[in-house]
Amino acid sequence: MTEVSRKILESYQVRKSKKQKLAFYELLKSHYPQLQTQAGGFPKSRNLLLGDPEKARILLSAHYDTCARLPFPNFVTPKRPAISVGYGLLIAIPFIIVLVLLNVLAAVLFVNPMVNYWVSLLAYLVFLWLILCGPANRNNANDNTSGVVTLLEIYEELTPQEKENVCLIFFDNEEKGLMGSGYFRKKYKKQIRNKLLLNFDCVGDGEHILLGVSKKAQREYMAKLPQYYPQEDGMQVLVEKLNKLYYPSDQAGFPMAVAVAALRKKKGIGYYMNRIHTGRDTICKEENISYLKKHTLELIRRENNTSLS
Repeated sequence: MTEVSRKILESYQVRKSKKQKLAFYELLKSHYPQLQTQAGGFPKSRNLLLGDPEKARILLSAHYDTCARLPFPNFVTPKRPAISVGYGLLIAIPFIIVLVLLNVLAAVLFVNPMVNYWVSLLAYLVFLWLILCGPANRNNANDNTSGVVTLLEIYEELTPQEKENVCLIFFDNEEKGLMGSGYFRKKYKKQIRNKLLLNFDCVGDGEHILLGVSKKAQREYMAKLPQYYPQEDGMQVLVEKLNKLYYPSDQAGFPMAVAVAALRKKKGIGYYMNRIHTGRDTICKEENISYLKKHTLELIRRENNTSLS
């Protein structure tokens, strides 16, 4: 890996507060003076760009913000949405029990029903705040330092001419509800509607690479992607229709999009992702980054040659 990628993995995995995000921005700016920012939306997001999204033919993205630490992992099974939904309901039960107990306690302590109502509402808001804005998760190797360093590794290999045809976007506030990508998409709606976007999110932990292809991109890329990303070196590749999957990330809303993720596999569960949003998010396999760099560069070069011919 390059020097900047190793620095990020070693010392810049936490990018949650304004100060932490600024430190990350300053690191990138010191290595890439051409780095631009796009700030706006509500809550305000600060996206980072290497390249011009209006001139580029291909967009590569990854969110750089990180999440609050949770007592349970975000368990995702893209090909079996029912398992993900069931897991979400299961982990909600303890929170519901606590909120009910607090509501009962408020009813005992406060006779006035309005006081009871406001105490209960406050308890709910505190729980919500802890999930979205609580103490930062200290380990974010996979979610999404892996996506960030994948983009930087690819960028280092691009020729000056290729950099004219590619734009890297590091989205902010994905963890708060895809806010940064939503703001970017709104600003460049007309310019990007026919441009391919590859979104790298949690690509460092798992030997199965998922490529989820949006409806509009399926006609042009479903047949091409297995050629660009072949099965090799123990890496298994799944090219799937994105509308058949459950994988909420920044590719949502982009017409010509491919979601890129790494998954594990277990009998009875199928393909899954775990560890993220907890202190166990410590795995970012270099072989995954190397594989994605190699074959994304091939995609970029072959697509650019096709556009020029």
